[in-house]
Amino acid sequence: MIRTLPRTAVFLLMAAASLPAADWTPLFDGKTLNGWEPVGECKWMVTGEGYLFGRRPVPNGKEPFGPWPVAQKAYRSWFSEQAWLYTTRNDFTSYDLHLEFWLQEGGNSGVSLFDSSRGGKSFGPGKIETPAHIGYEIQLLGSDEGEYITGAIYTLQRAKTGLQRLNSWNTLDIETRPDMIRVKVNGKVAAEHAPDPARPKTGPIGLQLHDRSTWVMFRNIKIRELK
Repeated sequence: MIRTLPRTAVFLLMAAASLPAADWTPLFDGKTLNGWEPVGECKWMVTGEGYLFGRRPVPNGKEPFGPWPVAQKAYRSWFSEQAWLYTTRNDFTSYDLHLEFWLQEGGNSGVSLFDSSRGGKSFGPGKIETPAHIGYEIQLLGSDEGEYITGAIYTLQRAKTGLQRLNSWNTLDIETRPDMIRVKVNGKVAAEHAPDPARPKTGPIGLQLHDRSTWVMFRNIKIRELK
């Protein structure tokens, strides 16, 4: 027996199918840092090619941790202090985020989601609490070795190996939903995990400089927000 749908149901299905998809909106215009602000000791600039380039400042001759010889703990604390570039907007919730990145081999970066501290607790003085433990961090690592490689949801879900191209441009796509965070590297699913109910559900987006030796480039950063 073949049943036909009521006219009202058919109309609703046709209307839903004809609705336009949400538009992609650039988060980086390729010319300026409008809409972004640095957090911590870092330098972010736009290259002539329209890339977003981030690095840590080179010491200017002053010893940042006191006179030599310096204790290993003091040096490691200085070297490992994170810095960030955050969107000035704080109210991103459910969205698709797309970007391309180039990370030097051995480098360490990441993308912060829903971090209410805006990276301000990831360096001293005081207790260190990184965005990965307040909101979420999607790992970017210039290596395929380690517990959390590129595409991992740091501390929550490891990523599949072999998706990243070292010393080259790569694409990163992040989907945030009320019931799932999904990460794709070069178009393939790298990791997915349900959100932690205790963590924020809305917040800014951040780009990480993990330590004093890392540099990273980004381009084509855009977002598609879901209603």
